[in-house]
Parts: sequence; structure tokens; C-alpha cells
Amino acid sequence: MTDIRRRGTRLPRTARRSQLLQAAREVFVAQGYHAAAMDEIAERAGVSKPVLYQHFPGKHELYMALLDHYAVEVIDDVRQGLSASRDNRLRGLGAISAFFDLVDSEDESFRLIFESDLNDPEVRSRVEAVHEQCAQMVAELIIEETSLPTDEAFLLGMALVGMAHTSARFWLRSLRTMPREEAIRLVATLVWRGIAGFPRVDENGADVLQVRPGNVRDGHSVDIRLAEAVSPVADAAP
Repeated sequence: MTDIRRRGTRLPRTARRSQLLQAAREVFVAQGYHAAAMDEIAERAGVSKPVLYQHFPGKHELYMALLDHYAVEVIDDVRQGLSASRDNRLRGLGAISAFFDLVDSEDESFRLIFESDLNDPEVRSRVEAVHEQCAQMVAELIIEETSLPTDEAFLLGMALVGMAHTSARFWLRSLRTMPREEAIRLVATLVWRGIAGFPRVDENGADVLQVRPGNVRDGHSVDIRLAEAVSPVADAAP
């Protein structure tokens, strides 16, 4: 809960805006857009309504400013997860972990992005932009691992981002019955096995993973690289 400042306390404009956004986040997350009231947000921030309206002309503008703020945070968190290692297996693990970190945060800000109750074109546009930017980052990893065309890698990136935040939110709704690290490991293993299932081609279009003599058992090819790729994901979990 935000500490309510006494009315009349003067703050620099940027500090006041930050204070108002924090108060708005608490109210919007707790009540949703439609039930939230500017009166309550002003009271939570410890300011008068005129002060609130000096910074934000209305509830919709305040909500959109808040959405923009946390959209950047989601994208940055996923970017950091992907850039934490040069090992693509650990990068994938980091991206999955970023979504679990978001939903496991005490402030529950993820609800503004993934569970907004405001069915509004501007909201949809911003939420779609978050998905697309995260998917683009994941697609770059997929291209590195599979050499798939950009459009195909982007489609898979969208699928994996959707799976990551949906599974993380389900884990939260199920009251964390599974340890967080185990949930991340399971989802990351599924993701990596899926990526590793695509043949990697060289610049001549040849399959890098073509079956070699001795790699066939009972009439089925054995994807040696897949087995080598997945095991470190399990080992990397705390």
C-alpha cells in the first residue's frame, strides 16, 4: 500500500506524476478500470482531485499512461531475461522466468497488461504491441537455433509468448501448488524441445541434423542434438 502524503505537500512534477501513477495502479489493479474512481485515486495519493486532473485530464488518460508505463516494464523484463546469457537454452529459460516473475510480483501490475477489463481499441493496441515486441525478441532466438524464415519464427515467437504468460498466470491462479522453479523448468523444457524439433539448415539449405549412421534405433531417428539441448535446461533450474 502506498504511503498517503498529507495534502499540501509540494513535490516536483515528475515525482508527483510517479506518485499518482502508483496510487492509480493500486486502485486499478484492485478494482479494475470500470469500478475505479478518480476520487479514490486522489485520496490514495493524498492529493485533491484538481491536482490529479492537472496531470491527467481523465480516468482514461490516466489508465493509458499507466498501461504505457508497465508495458515498457514487461518488455524490458523479457529483454533482460533473454540477454542474461549467450547460451540460447538459458536465454529461453530466462524469458520464461521473466513472465513468472511478473505474475509473482506483489503489486500484480501484470493484470493491467494481460487481464485488463477495459475493452478499448487503444488498450488492445498497446497490449498487442507488448506481445509483438516480446515475440520479436523470442523470434530472434528461434532464428538463431533453427534458421527458420523470419515470418515463421515470429509466428512461433507469438505462440511461445502466449504460452509463457498464460502458464504463469495459471500457476498463480492455482495458488502456486507447484514450486515456482519447477513450473519454470517444465515450461522452459517444453519450449526448448519444441524449438529443437525444427531442423537447422546451413546456408546451402542442407539439414544440419540429418540422420547419421548409428543414430537410428528401431526404425526411428534419434535427435542427438535435442537430447543434448534439453538436459541443461533441467540442470539450470535452481
